Amino acid sequence: MSRLIEPGASVLVTGASGLLGRSVAQRLVEEGYRVTVLQRGASGLAGVHEVRGSLSDPAAVARAAAGQDAVIHMAAKVSVSGRHEDFVEVNVRGTQRMLDAAVTAGVTDFLHVSSPSVAHAGASLIGAVAGPADPQHAVGSYAQTKAQAELIAEARGASDLNVLILRPHLVWGPGDGQLTSRIIDRARSGRMPILGSGAALVDMLYIDNAVDAFLAGLRRLPQIAGQRLVLTNGEPRPIAELITGIAAAGGAPAPRLRLAPGLAKGLGAVVERVWALSEKLAGPRADEPPMTKFLAEQLSTAHWFDQRTTRQALDWTPKVSLDQGLALLREHIQTTGKVL
Repeated sequence: MSRLIEPGASVLVTGASGLLGRSVAQRLVEEGYRVTVLQRGASGLAGVHEVRGSLSDPAAVARAAAGQDAVIHMAAKVSVSGRHEDFVEVNVRGTQRMLDAAVTAGVTDFLHVSSPSVAHAGASLIGAVAGPADPQHAVGSYAQTKAQAELIAEARGASDLNVLILRPHLVWGPGDGQLTSRIIDRARSGRMPILGSGAALVDMLYIDNAVDAFLAGLRRLPQIAGQRLVLTNGEPRPIAELITGIAAAGGAPAPRLRLAPGLAKGLGAVVERVWALSEKLAGPRADEPPMTKFLAEQLSTAHWFDQRTTRQALDWTPKVSLDQGLALLREHIQTTGKVL
């Protein structure tokens, strides 16, 4: 049988400042792995070795990769707006630097974290498999550059490294400053829309299940390298139900704003142009646009995935159901007064 990556191995985690990266790094430490994180500021994580720097700094990337058995590359620019060049620098060039450094350092195993959006061209995905990344048809700078990065990682996997692609889909839960916080904040202010009937089926991934899947993927990586796997809870629900459930867990009212999908896409296109012009004139904005073409498509189309290959490859089954996750989120917010 092929080897496994067991506790005691040295693992570099990039992107440990986000919920998923932080949670994976902490679990690795708890399981007995020797963990290094690469990021600009202090991680606040106990038991990790920190290398300060960014993916734009080849020297810092090389220092982080030195002596590692495996890399979990999660760092990315994630946003619905921003200059395309900034996405290219982090998501494409940063991934290239990380791969180059890993090969130079003698790393054998590379877990590349991607997104289902790399293969989503706007049409509904119903029981879909993990098709190839398609930067030509992916919607928006994030998806386009993540698709490019995935293709680069796969190419290196065909020659220099054992590469596994994981595509977690809509990770949410306590501590999430992105999807979960955005839904609750927008619902509280009356800015969270439901597009169309809200009946499009969408599958999400609770944070604890995501961490379990990543640990399983790392451990079995030498055996399952070369695959691309989408990670979800395996519980597709109408998107209106998901949004309303997360909002309610945060004490926010159910969204009342309804928009036709076509209108939302048209508004999104206009907002994107206005947003880009304002950033060109005044510099990057701290807030995000209320609608984009990418958001409109995500909110109006079905996207759920066949999980049979994923479950078999990882020998993994989600432990926390969607309803249990909502209860845990509600308890967390009631106890702490905040999502984070």
